[in-house]
Amino acid sequence: MKEVISANEAAAIAAKLARVKVISAYPITPQTAIVEKLSEFVADGELDAEFIKVESEHSALSACVGAAAAGVRTFTAASSQGLMLMSEILFVASGLRLPLVMANANRSLSAPLSIWCDQQDSFAVRDSGWLQIYCENSQEVLDSILQAYRISEQALLPVMVCFDGYILTHTAEPVDVPDQKEVDEFLPPYKYPYSLDPEKPLTIGAVGVPEYYEEFRYMLHEAVAASREKLVEVDEEFGRRFGRRFGLIERYFSDDADIVLVTAGSLSGTIKDVVDDYRAKGESVGHLRIRVFRPFPSDDIVDALKNAKVVAVLEKDISLGYGGAIFTDLAAAFANRGRKPPLMINFICGLGGRDVSPMDIREAVRQSASALQAGEVKRNVRWLGLREKILGLRA
Repeated sequence: MKEVISANEAAAIAAKLARVKVISAYPITPQTAIVEKLSEFVADGELDAEFIKVESEHSALSACVGAAAAGVRTFTAASSQGLMLMSEILFVASGLRLPLVMANANRSLSAPLSIWCDQQDSFAVRDSGWLQIYCENSQEVLDSILQAYRISEQALLPVMVCFDGYILTHTAEPVDVPDQKEVDEFLPPYKYPYSLDPEKPLTIGAVGVPEYYEEFRYMLHEAVAASREKLVEVDEEFGRRFGRRFGLIERYFSDDADIVLVTAGSLSGTIKDVVDDYRAKGESVGHLRIRVFRPFPSDDIVDALKNAKVVAVLEKDISLGYGGAIFTDLAAAFANRGRKPPLMINFICGLGGRDVSPMDIREAVRQSASALQAGEVKRNVRWLGLREKILGLRA
């Protein structure tokens, strides 16, 4: 059934279709509508679940950790400073190998205070042990949350489904909402194999003394890395059942392109339009969208970029003092491959909700073409759309 809904509504409907039993989240712009919608579903009797009201995001995720450890399917949502407040419990959840799913509406971090979109929040917690999926549109949000439960419950790892605030959370578009019966067949009832039992009390999360802690982190690392196969398997099954699959990455005229633009999230839609314009003129420009950021699909990316001469990474985040998170991992993916990597340029853009226009994307292509002609990149990190007059850099 087709419905015209926002990504926030799509996330709420996905949680309902997944038949979650415990919902705990604290409202924060721009994800508030997700939990508002879920509270309506519970209040109206459309969803048989406990809706736990809490005083903060830290408490919200803590409640979900307890519920997941007791063996039920949970859901939470966050954004920006709320995700930062959750950060302590993010590491707890993954370290305990709990199957949790979270929707994160990407929003920039303070200071200065900003309620607008960039992806700094989720990239800031990339090392927390959560799998991370970045969505291009509302359809992908709904589908990815349904996939996330299968992945999480089979790999025993938490999954964060990320989508751009306002650009997706507050924009309505047609979304194919599957029938409940179809979802039930794809996502059967779940029982956590190590659930807590009042009749057999025990403590989970033993103290990580030096003799054991490193081994626990090793096992968690191996589990996150191995989850790649589960992500692929679940996506392929979802495609067979529902006719939609997304992959770890999406190639868009990237296989034969001299210049490939790489990004994650909703910006990919604009980039594809620009790539279409270049292709119509016979120019060798392509696009690569990274959908899964953790585990980082290094082999898939290197294979997709094997013919590229210049790789331009456009991303809405910055690891201050160095560069972007995607660029850093992508560049490292080419290490020890036994062949010369392509030239690489990192374009920081869209911070604090600043629009990334087709003109900005064409500027990235122009600079990439100049680097290709020169045969070198003299400045790795560049900024698109920077208002240099404000900074006094140029008259």
